[in-house]
Amino acid sequence: QVQLVESGGGLVQAGGSLRLSCAASGSMFGINVMGWYRQGPGKQRELIATITAGGVTNYADSVKSRFSISRDNAKNTVYLEMTGLKPEDTAVYYCSVDRGPRRYWGQGTQVTVSS
Repeated sequence: QVQLVESGGGLVQAGGSLRLSCAASGSMFGINVMGWYRQGPGKQRELIATITAGGVTNYADSVKSRFSISRDNAKNTVYLEMTGLKPEDTAVYYCSVDRGPRRYWGQGTQVTVSS
């Protein structure tokens, strides 16, 4: 089992920045891809960014120039640096970890961007 705990969400004005963190614990053997997803009101959960154990990153087009994903393998933690936030970025943000064929999810952290 892998447990994920997100932190760093909150309320921010448009144009502002936030940094989300997600600490993983439990059985970490075989952990590869870590990522961030979000689910806005009335929308489906969507991929925001992923990062492999070797540091290869992938981003959704909607956030590519504004968000940055990173990870600290020694701390089993993945980060999402968000800049230039827009009201449409308002969502619950979830981190994920892939271990073998299974994907684990955090409980989510709310990000609200006011106009």
